[in-house]
Amino acid sequence: MQWPCIITAMVTPFMENGVLDELRAESLARWLVANGSEGLVVAGTTGESPTLSPSERERLFYAVRRGAGNALVLMGTGSNDTYHAVQMSHEAVRWGADGVLAVTPYYNKPPQEGLFQHFVKIAENLPIPVMLYNVPGRTGVALAADTVARIAKACPNVVAVKEAAGQIESIERLLESCPEVMVYSGDDALFYPALTLGAQGVVSVAAHVVGPEMAALAGAFQRGDITVARGLHGRLLPIFRDLFSWPNPIPLKWLMNQLNMNVGPLRLPLVYPQDVSSLERLKANVENLHREQIAQNAS
Repeated sequence: MQWPCIITAMVTPFMENGVLDELRAESLARWLVANGSEGLVVAGTTGESPTLSPSERERLFYAVRRGAGNALVLMGTGSNDTYHAVQMSHEAVRWGADGVLAVTPYYNKPPQEGLFQHFVKIAENLPIPVMLYNVPGRTGVALAADTVARIAKACPNVVAVKEAAGQIESIERLLESCPEVMVYSGDDALFYPALTLGAQGVVSVAAHVVGPEMAALAGAFQRGDITVARGLHGRLLPIFRDLFSWPNPIPLKWLMNQLNMNVGPLRLPLVYPQDVSSLERLKANVENLHREQIAQNAS
């Protein structure tokens, strides 16, 4: 099994009154797949999953599935309650998900053996693939590479890991310890460095706004044009950094609304910042990059 290179962790569109916007979710999924995204994650961190009700999760999934066509669609089913995570994962099977994204349990800080048993409970008897998700900056606990290897050995349907520790060394350790597992960078800024080490790709935030450019980077790397790939990485890096100048998805949703992509408000407790200087810089960089690409395509 080989999953695609660029998987986008989708925002969840809301109407101005805070109601889930299913039509917008469907059209956004369709647009993302047409603009560089080869797969989508529904109800992950970027999708404000803690604020979604069970009914909203189901309706959101079906909307994205309609828009995504034949693209890979993964459902976020992470929880710090193992049995709730198991329940949500089996719901995702019933809805037609191609796989699930399961984050390390947050707040209760289990030891490595607890993480091992947690993920085995999710994966065992699940008829679809599982992507593990390590993001210690949010969860308070790191999933060790040797624990990933144990989980993958116990559960062959654990086929991928999203590594979002923010350190290239973490990706390198996973590639060395778990050669049978597809490793994805969970940080856009490490997309190109991870590819050079042998990673499968990225679970991206930035592909919402620079998807074609990221696809061009991946294409250049895959055909061995390292100079072009490295140049695109350097051009994209300021955008990647500013997208995380505030907690995700605050900058992304602000930017998408500024670019008339109309994904609506955040849900509390997330709010837009009063000082938007870093966000204005982000917007200018994205608009400049888009103008450059238009000029290049016209020449």
